[in-house]
Amino acid sequence: MKYNIDTKQKVLVTGATGFVAGWIVKRLVEAGVCVHAAVRDPENEVKVAHLKQLSEKGPGSVVLFKADLTEAGSYGKAMEGCATVFHTASPFILKFNNAQTDLIVPALAGTKNVLASVNATSSIQRVILTSSVAAIYGDTIDCVNTPSGKVSEDDWNTTSSATHQPYSYSKTLAERAAWKMVEGQDKWTLVVINPALVIGPSVSGKSTSASHDIVRQLGDGSMKAGVPSLSMGMVDVRDVADAHIRAAYIKKATGRYTVFNEAQSLLELASLLKQKYGATYPLPSKELPKWLVWLVGPIILKTLSRKMISLNMGHKYVGDNAKSIDKLGVNYSSLKASAEAMFQQMIDEGEFHKK
Repeated sequence: MKYNIDTKQKVLVTGATGFVAGWIVKRLVEAGVCVHAAVRDPENEVKVAHLKQLSEKGPGSVVLFKADLTEAGSYGKAMEGCATVFHTASPFILKFNNAQTDLIVPALAGTKNVLASVNATSSIQRVILTSSVAAIYGDTIDCVNTPSGKVSEDDWNTTSSATHQPYSYSKTLAERAAWKMVEGQDKWTLVVINPALVIGPSVSGKSTSASHDIVRQLGDGSMKAGVPSLSMGMVDVRDVADAHIRAAYIKKATGRYTVFNEAQSLLELASLLKQKYGATYPLPSKELPKWLVWLVGPIILKTLSRKMISLNMGHKYVGDNAKSIDKLGVNYSSLKASAEAMFQQMIDEGEFHKK
């Protein structure tokens, strides 16, 4: 699928220090685009140094702007003169104190605030929203409950709530709000990317997302005794960034796009890593029985409920990525190479201790 990046038009990337956002910024700068990068603290050198380095290398550039998801109007300045907005900013965390304040409010209010600024900015032509497959289904058992036996862009998560799968609920609310806000106007178009679990190396060289937390637990011995039998779609972070850019510059791109390579269990992900790192790091080699996880899981991790365990453990994720391949032309990368690149970067960071 051929497309051309318009290097004359500026773009805004929200949450520019994020995992996926880093690769979007990198690809656009390397193509020659001027990227307005919205971050919470432009003065935090630890967080923004890699963005400045990308700008110095060119041929495009990065201009930093301060913005906050929960502050109305804070993206207005960063949006001025831009033709496209990549709204990637939204919390993805496994451990939280309050679902409402830590997940739901930032995701929902952030989306509404960004799109309110879009409505007030005459130059914006298209918005690319980073959603998630979590807005398509809530629990893995939902896959078998669809008419086709697999979930696709036609499906919506109707089973999550503030008390059950709150992250999934936050993504669903935010995406539904975005589709609601695009109605009744013809100034800008909305395209949504719904990635599964994103793995691979970060541009910053540092761990920045919950997927890093999962891989960290595989390698640091936390799951040495075994892993839960959980299945999910997985995809390389660079493929996710590519899907965003294609969605921005392919004029015929519309609607939602499920983005993942293939379904893997946590044990299968560990097995991909074990081929290269198993002799040195305590990667798990078996799955824990469901009854055991059901019994002790909620004690070890308070955000892990028995309902979540029942509706997800032992059920296989089955999704449909055909639209991303056929309409966007995404060419998916090897998950083994992605996992190894991520794991090696975390080794270089000093995340793991050898056996």
